[in-house]
Amino acid sequence: MNKEILADGIELYLGDCRDILPTFGRVDAVVTDPPYGISFISNHRTESYAAIENDTEKWPLELMTTFPVRHSKYIFCRWDDLQRVLKPRSLITWVKNNWSMGDLEHEHARQTEVVLFYMGPEHFFPNKRPTDVVFAPRTDNNFHPTEKPISLMSSIIQWTDGTILDPFMGSGSTGVAAVKVGRKFIGIEKDPGYFDIACKRISEAFNQPDMFIDRPKPMIQGIFAL
Repeated sequence: MNKEILADGIELYLGDCRDILPTFGRVDAVVTDPPYGISFISNHRTESYAAIENDTEKWPLELMTTFPVRHSKYIFCRWDDLQRVLKPRSLITWVKNNWSMGDLEHEHARQTEVVLFYMGPEHFFPNKRPTDVVFAPRTDNNFHPTEKPISLMSSIIQWTDGTILDPFMGSGSTGVAAVKVGRKFIGIEKDPGYFDIACKRISEAFNQPDMFIDRPKPMIQGIFAL
């Protein structure tokens, strides 16, 4: 695996999270959108994306729901995954400004996604108690086929405390949101192409100081083979 340090408290790992997570102690908070077995592949764009790695497997979602944290975990999933995961403390609903494709004749048009909330032993709400509904317009998926909007990830991150971990970083939206609100971030991504995109996006976000609160100290950028 490779490790890239963009700043003090901003660490990005290229590799399989199953190999990297055991090297960490208990982390503060997880905010992640893991592959969860829907076999997603985009066919509705001029430039179609390849299939998401591990998206036919169940282990990523199951790993995240059992992974220990100090403060909290917020994990994206499908509504029909609820029957096979540990019961969450809350179920957050993200309401989009449009809807997704599906069974056009026998299924209601999906305008929402859900997020599982699990509390850690030191959980508290850093600000006022949030509701279980969050509104955010979806992106155009310019960087990733299931890309999440920065505004959505920023809202979720501000429900947590401490360093944010995203073991399925993708194109880095969680990391971008984290550094924009002045939080430390650890990201892991297995796909080299998406890892490079994430590094670029998070680095660019870090270099916009007017967007920061309590900005982490900059460091010399470096890549380390581990």
